[in-house]
Amino acid sequence: MLWPLYGVVMPTIFTRIIDGEIPGTFIWRDDLCVAFMSINPMSFGHALVVPIKEVDHWVDLEPDLARHLFEVAHRISIAQQAAFSPERVGLIIAGYEVPHTHIHVLPTNEMSDLSFSNAASSVDREDLERSADAIHNELVRQGEDTGVTR
Repeated sequence: MLWPLYGVVMPTIFTRIIDGEIPGTFIWRDDLCVAFMSINPMSFGHALVVPIKEVDHWVDLEPDLARHLFEVAHRISIAQQAAFSPERVGLIIAGYEVPHTHIHVLPTNEMSDLSFSNAASSVDREDLERSADAIHNELVRQGEDTGVTR
């Protein structure tokens, strides 16, 4: 869904990242979705799984697309677990930040790590690349075709 701004319909920031208009640090890309590192991470390794098709509210996703997003999030969480050894990998679907469905997938060590109040206001590009490389390398090691070259 495109959102209106002063009567003009504009793509979401996520669509602009997917289309390459804005840089993104990708770890997954297929015909239905992408995954890239959050620029406001709540923990090291915080990734977002985003459908290519703009759908504002996740409950409006077609069932097959919803299943696919969760399958990709699951694969990424396994890679995060192997790469970072957190206590758990958490998932959040909030949907208030950007009107484009996205699943937050993040390594956590305690419940409080799942708070948006922990989100960094900025992130070092080197940290994004290091976390993306660690996740991507683990996905490849596990035999996944990520559709991304890093």
